[in-house]
Amino acid sequence: MNREQLISALQDQVSDRVVDAMASVPRELFVPEDLAYAAYDDRPLPIGGGQTISAPHMVAIMCDLLDIREGMTVLEVGAGFGYHAAVMAHLTGPAGHVYTVERLPELAAQARVNLARAGLANVTVVVGDGSLGLPQHAPYDRISVAASAPSIPEPLKEQLATHGRLVIPVGSYSQDLLLVTRQNGSFRIDRHMGVVFVPLIGEHGFMGQ
Repeated sequence: MNREQLISALQDQVSDRVVDAMASVPRELFVPEDLAYAAYDDRPLPIGGGQTISAPHMVAIMCDLLDIREGMTVLEVGAGFGYHAAVMAHLTGPAGHVYTVERLPELAAQARVNLARAGLANVTVVVGDGSLGLPQHAPYDRISVAASAPSIPEPLKEQLATHGRLVIPVGSYSQDLLLVTRQNGSFRIDRHMGVVFVPLIGEHGFMGQ
């Protein structure tokens, strides 16, 4: 599949804003060099460290559920090679900012290189335990989690702004993609689809139990 075919396939699945953001990000900059030929295949690709870059349709669906608007502050858990953050950075525009947390230093370093090559200055890559969020920049209008947790981490809920949205896969063998919306004093949780993600590792992930 090439870039044009991928974008065409996404047009009936998500909003025009998300399609435009996906079309603006050269995915070949965010995959290992030896897999550049498969950059626009709609499937996950390995990036080292037991991690993957998500399939394009999953990135698009998560961005669509989040409804990211210009000027928003976004937190991502699981930077990987930076592709998902790049798409969200296009959605926030230069007035917004994406903070993305990656637990593996070698992946974080590569994400910084990739994002710089793509000319994106509104993304900050941080090495750390993403299950703890990033409290120094909270609250966040939107939070995107690219690894499956045993339950919704409380720190992420606490760092979500009122009326903010959080998308996260939850479960081990059977995973559900959840949309969490913070309301006045409560959280609404909606299940959207079954998914398969790598596990969230950290204090509020599977290794923290």
